[in-house]
Amino acid sequence: MTSALGGLAPAVSARRTVEHAHPWVLIAGFFSVAERCVDMVAITAAVYCAYGIYQMSGLGSRIDYPASEVLLAGAGFALLFIILLERRGGYRPYVSLLGVRDTERVLRVTLESFLIALLVAYLTTERVPRLVVLLAMVTVPAFVTVSKLEMYSAICHLRSKAYGKRNAVILGAGQLGRRAYSLLVRSPKCGIDPVVFVDDDPERQGLEIYESAYQRKRATKVIPGPLSAQLLRQFDAHVLVVAATGTDRESIARLASAAGVDAYWVCEDVSEPGLWIDYVKLDGIMLEHLSTGRTRIAGDTAKRIIDIVASTLLLAVLAVPFALIAALVKMTSPGPVFFRQERVGKGGSLFHIYKFRTMYRDAPQYSQSPGAGEDPRITPLGRLLRRTSLDELPQLLNVLAGDMSLVGPRPEMPFIVEQYTPLQRRRLAVKPGMTGLWQLSADRAFPIHENLEYDLYYVRNRSLFMDVAILLHTPLFAGRGV
Repeated sequence: MTSALGGLAPAVSARRTVEHAHPWVLIAGFFSVAERCVDMVAITAAVYCAYGIYQMSGLGSRIDYPASEVLLAGAGFALLFIILLERRGGYRPYVSLLGVRDTERVLRVTLESFLIALLVAYLTTERVPRLVVLLAMVTVPAFVTVSKLEMYSAICHLRSKAYGKRNAVILGAGQLGRRAYSLLVRSPKCGIDPVVFVDDDPERQGLEIYESAYQRKRATKVIPGPLSAQLLRQFDAHVLVVAATGTDRESIARLASAAGVDAYWVCEDVSEPGLWIDYVKLDGIMLEHLSTGRTRIAGDTAKRIIDIVASTLLLAVLAVPFALIAALVKMTSPGPVFFRQERVGKGGSLFHIYKFRTMYRDAPQYSQSPGAGEDPRITPLGRLLRRTSLDELPQLLNVLAGDMSLVGPRPEMPFIVEQYTPLQRRRLAVKPGMTGLWQLSADRAFPIHENLEYDLYYVRNRSLFMDVAILLHTPLFAGRGV
């Protein structure tokens, strides 16, 4: 897609109403070139750093190379990395949900790049020290991640100074509108800044809507309609994003043209229960395809093996803290050490989940989960365990037993699942997990079923690399939003 939203497709299709060049197009092009140049420097430096560490380590038989050759090899590897990252969509102007997909791409491309580089070295009989390769497999993704974070911060700063930024009005504050809002807010390269929602639903008017993120930093208000050219001019809007169902496209297009703004329509990406809509753009034509999703037998098998190995190792490593927490729970309040409760797993099957008990013994077995640390049902120690997520450690037993996975949607209680809509039941398509996208977000302070975007995104895009990316994000971001 070549629109101003710069790749919101397949979730968004666009209809441009202003076709002449804008300064923001040039600025977006500058950011695109600058990002690749920064990555080129970062990857070359990462390879040189790996070689430097190898030289200082004194391990194995050392092979000396001139600095110029190391830098040349690093630049060649950087070019390969950038080409593969481009192919994987790593330079699209939007950021994935919580940035996890972007981390997944870096991990995937790192592996692909090293496999190709090693094959080339083998065919050309170049001697590449194995330690340098192992070190570079750590330094390259680390340097790339840091460079992208710095680039992201720089672009955010420039956008805050109004360089290449265009105000946007979002029509519709429902799920589609919130999704478009989150995508635009966390994608500064797009240069589109949503400043207000317009919605005629009285229950939504006056609300403040936050983006899906690790922290709740920014809110945008919902105001009542009707949408008009005067309202668009009032907010100095250059873009109109239509995320309300049942709108008349012709009247919206005329209105946008009269106000001199670009209009975009958000396409619903879910349809009837059990089906997804996949989008393919062919020479300017957007095709929709109904599918039931991809079968991932090999991936699910590999994931199960990883769950067994990782949970076994973690239970062994955490045996002492596990015993210490159990003793503290027993000493600080009467009742059992573990909290055991029936939850709903994959496909609606029931299993018993285990946690360290954080509430008093007389608390109801099945009720809405506490929403704040001041909840009178929670013990003083329980507040600490919940804040640090240490109460979840016994779920490693559930992972080992196969009822849960390390990564996946959180399991809900049966009485809540009984009220699920067909859309909400889609989160039951995979095993529940100890950590996941929703668990890392600021929205974890609110009911799971009210924030389906995280789980639906994971169900649709899950892969081993995404699981690894989520596990890497967990110690960095878990708990920041609450």
